[in-house]
Order: sequence, then structure tokens, then C-alpha cells
Amino acid sequence: MNKRLADIELKVLDRLIGRFVKVTDADRRKEIVMATARTVEPGITADEVNQIFESMNTLYPIDKYATSDTIEDVMINNTKNIFVYDTDKGSVKTEDTIPDREALDLFVKKLRLYATNESAHGNVMDVHMPTGNRVNIVSSPLGYDITMRNFKKRTLSIIDLINSGELDYQIAARLWVYMDGFAVRPANLLIGGMPASGKTTLLNAMFSFIRPEERIVTIEETYELNTETQENCARLETSEQLPMEELVKNALRMRPDMIIIGETRGKEANDMITAMNIGKIVISTIHASTARDVVNRLQHAPMNVPLEMVSVVDGIIITAQVFKDRKPIRKVTQMSEISGVETQVLLSDLYKFDYKTFASAPILPSITYRDTISKVIGVLPQDILAEESVRAAMLLAMNKHGIRDMKSISETVRAYYDNPEATLAKLGLNNLMPVIRR
Repeated sequence: MNKRLADIELKVLDRLIGRFVKVTDADRRKEIVMATARTVEPGITADEVNQIFESMNTLYPIDKYATSDTIEDVMINNTKNIFVYDTDKGSVKTEDTIPDREALDLFVKKLRLYATNESAHGNVMDVHMPTGNRVNIVSSPLGYDITMRNFKKRTLSIIDLINSGELDYQIAARLWVYMDGFAVRPANLLIGGMPASGKTTLLNAMFSFIRPEERIVTIEETYELNTETQENCARLETSEQLPMEELVKNALRMRPDMIIIGETRGKEANDMITAMNIGKIVISTIHASTARDVVNRLQHAPMNVPLEMVSVVDGIIITAQVFKDRKPIRKVTQMSEISGVETQVLLSDLYKFDYKTFASAPILPSITYRDTISKVIGVLPQDILAEESVRAAMLLAMNKHGIRDMKSISETVRAYYDNPEATLAKLGLNNLMPVIRR
């Protein structure tokens, strides 16, 4: 591109800051660029506008990373260097750089097209790209520090996570029982873990187990959850005018069967616990490294949930990044249920990750939630565990039959809810019978 067109592009970018946030159609964006370019340079040709539009949609030198299935994050440290976080290799320094401040400023201007109006002119910007990628931009005297979280084109399913070694069939079956609740009482769950431990990935995978008739309300700071498997789903996102606390309160007015909070980190924890206490099912992620850490975070500032209220949480699942042969691997390292409150919250560990065997070892069967659900639906406690084993066998059979993506798993799960015998037969499990039909 020659200098004349480059100068026009800069002027167009300055005039269109934040304008593409709600424009999803590429042709419409091109029309806006055309109209704006002609106000800047009335004699500009259609071919020249095409060149400008193509340049505006190019994120060189990170294009190849922004569309990679194995790159989770791209980190641009001003003009110094570019790092990526690779699923298989961890953090890797690339050979690419943004050469100078001028190129960096142009790069940021392209991103600012998609910045929300509230943040488009600030020193900290959050941007949602049309591809679904999320970008955080921090301005400093040295330039800009940019972090891009890639949006996976294909959401990892529960079978994908089993095949990667993050969890086993029995743990997955327990999650299925938690999410389903036999159409009567799903579990209130918190998924804990440190940053990049796979909390949201696991939560996304668990969507396959939700019954189709459930009304879901999701609340996130930035959209990350994939809700395509749920038809009756309202997606809420926080803003400066609508903080998390207000959206959690408002969700109760939306007739939800289940509220899913992308991450709980502050005062909204009390509203989350209140929702659980009045009979709404709530699932959320939270930053914590153990089940006990989750409880401690709930009880202390800024959450300050009263001790006696914590027991409305049924289960806590912990994910972590562990290393094998110096390679990062995500694992479910702990699954616990809250079994009561005395002088402190009582935890019953169901599974714990054994670093010697590099596998999650069963500690105790589910007791608290098992007994709760058995009373609600009127079956024996052992029937709950027996049904869990049937579902573990189903997940194994799905894997063998190549039913591994989110959509196919969701369809099979829903078929089981409608006609369990026929679904078991289709999976080649004629020797099994559903223990509980709901």
C-alpha cells in the first residue's frame, strides 16, 4: 500500500473507533469504510477502498496465531516481542515482532474498531473481534501491551477432555448426574482453579448434559461460554453500567432454571448463594486451587458469604495445570461435596489427583448429593450410583462410536432422556438397563 492510501487508512480508522462493535456483516462494514473513505478523499476509487478494507482486516504479524487451533493466547509486549501460549508446549516466544511504535499504533487502531464505546478511548480496552477472539489492550508510555484470547472454532467436548486425560469416564458421569439432577434437582456447582487451568473449558463441555427444556441465563464479563446446544438461553454480559452483582440479581427476574456465572470474584457471591438458597440452580467458576480454598474465598472479603450459607453449594470441582515431561496438561485434580457445617464447612472428597500415578483416584462415593437427590425423586441411594455407572458406560460407548463433538453428544444425551432403552441399544449396550427413568 502506498503512503497516500496508508494516510487515508489512518484517518478512516480514527473516524470509525468503536463503530464495528454491533456490525456483524462484512459487507455492511465495507459499505461503512467506503462512505467514510470518500468523506476523507472524495476521489478515491473502489479498488483503493478495497485495499484499505483488506488492510484493516489484516492483523499482521499475528494472523497465523489468531486462527490457530492450538494457540490459546497471543501476548504482544509493545514492540519487544510476541509470545504465544500453545496448548501442547506452554508459553513460547515467537520470532515475530511489531517493528516500531508507528506499526503498533496502526495495529491498535484496527482493534479499536471493535472496542466498546465505553472503553474505545480509554487506557484499558476490551475488544471482541468478529472471529470471537477477545483482546485486552493496556496503554502505557512505552506503547501498548496486548493480550488476545483465541476463540476455539470447535468447543472441546466432554469426550475430548476424557481423551486428553483431563478426567475419566466415572468423573464425567458424575458431572452428568450433577448437571441433569434427574430433571428434578441439578447440583449447585463451583468449578475452581487457577488462571488457564481449564475451568471454562470444562464448564463449556458440561453444557451437553443440560436438559433441553431448561431455561438458562449466563452471565459473563466477556463472552466465552458456548451456548449453541441450548435453545432457551439468555446471554448477559457485564459493562460499566451493569456490573456482575446487578446482573446476578436481575437474573432471578428472568425465570431461570439454571444460572451460569462465568466467574465469581466479588460481592456478587452473596447474590449467587441467595439464588441457590431460594431454589435456583447456579454454576460458576472461581479462582482457587483446592476445594478448601474455594470455601475460604467465599467466606472472606470481598465475598463475605456467611458460614451457614455456604452449605447450599453441593459440589466443588477443581481443575489444574500439571506437568508431565515438562509439558502442561490439564487435570481435574479434586472433586468434593459439602457435607455440612459445624465450626467450619465440612468437605467430603470424592476424587483426588494422585501425582504418583498421574490419575484421579476415587476416595469416597457421593453421599450428600446422592442422598439429597434420592429423597427428592424417591429412589434408593444405591440406585443413583448405579445409574451413574450406566452413564459412564454410555460415554465410553459414545467414544467408541465416534460420537465426540458437542452437538452429537448433546443429541445422544437428549435421546437418552426421551427414550433410554432405545438409546442404549443404539450404542450397543443392550445388556444395560436404565436404573432411573426421568
